[in-house]
Amino acid sequence: MARSLKSSTKRLVVNADDFGFTRDVNQGIIEAHQRGILTATTLMANGDAFEDGVRLARENPGLDLGAHLVLIGGRMLSAPDAELPASIPKLLAAIATRRIHIYEELSAQVRRILATGIRLTHLDTHKHTHLAPPVLDGVARIAEEFGIPWVRRPFDLPLTAARGGAPWLKRATSDGLAVLRARFHRVLAKHHCRTTDHFAGFQITGRFWTEELVALIRELPEGSTELMCHPGRLTAELRSARTRLKESRERELVALTAPETRRALEESGVELVNYRALDLT
Repeated sequence: MARSLKSSTKRLVVNADDFGFTRDVNQGIIEAHQRGILTATTLMANGDAFEDGVRLARENPGLDLGAHLVLIGGRMLSAPDAELPASIPKLLAAIATRRIHIYEELSAQVRRILATGIRLTHLDTHKHTHLAPPVLDGVARIAEEFGIPWVRRPFDLPLTAARGGAPWLKRATSDGLAVLRARFHRVLAKHHCRTTDHFAGFQITGRFWTEELVALIRELPEGSTELMCHPGRLTAELRSARTRLKESRERELVALTAPETRRALEESGVELVNYRALDLT
């Protein structure tokens, strides 16, 4: 099993995906860090607002930075003028026919971020594509080669606060991912990658308000947990972008900055940390 952090203390990393996607998404992530409980984010090297994200990262050194590795949507960095597959089925077809070289593309994305001087502490993937074995192999290899210690384990907690209201298919998908878990951890262990003990956020993506976030915090188990989130500001830029997460980003920003959320952490004995802090334990 991949090396995970075991502790008698509840520790929570609140990590935002999609940094670098649009400038208004970047703005919301920074607000959630400055005024709320957000401790980390992952940067899209092929995002339209990549340079804006780099600037904001430099202005906010307390925000932990990782790479949000992208194999679905947008331009390819390893092949000029080429586009990445537009969906998971198209990605799987491209992998099967060797029309995409996973390691080359993902390493190009990591190199672009590192070239800015940003130190990366963690990796995750857009649409959780590293659940696919060929993608996981590439991600784990990159983590080891570039000395990036943490990789997301996208297997949701069974006690997610909003699970009861999640669509049936999303709940079934979350439960079904358990069959991939054994190989997933074997691969990460082989490449000396670390994971948090728990993960939350898959089932409630685009669906949680302050009440659901507070309930989730109060139910967190012992050990370390990563909470995936997608805050943002909704302006014309995001409205015109190709994503289903639009109005929900504003709701998540409200939840992440609400006084009730901070109070729930204190009352539940949950320590708010980033990956750099976990490295010290």
